[in-house]
Amino acid sequence: MEEDLSVILLTGELFCEVMKITEKLPSLQRQTLGRRLEDNILELMELLISAKHAPKNHKAPFLIKASAKSEIIRFYLRIVLKQKLANETTLHQLLARNLEIGRQIGGWRRASP
Repeated sequence: MEEDLSVILLTGELFCEVMKITEKLPSLQRQTLGRRLEDNILELMELLISAKHAPKNHKAPFLIKASAKSEIIRFYLRIVLKQKLANETTLHQLLARNLEIGRQIGGWRRASP
């Protein structure tokens, strides 16, 4: 399925962009919020890759968890935005990218049995 590769690539891009932000955060926020944000993106990537390789009838649980993980990531990005810890325009772009990831996961879920 073409869509699964796209969502995996988007998630990888999101991770790279978030790393640029987290490395510039003050130490306390980097060790707490930054670490949680990065870890959740990596967990999302693991879920997406697992779904990609799972048999059709076993994809749904991975995609449900991936959808929830995307929402958690959105929550953390909003905290960074609200605390003004990074460039507002960049954060809005990352939120938009994360929203697109969520849409693609939803589409993938609907296409799976």
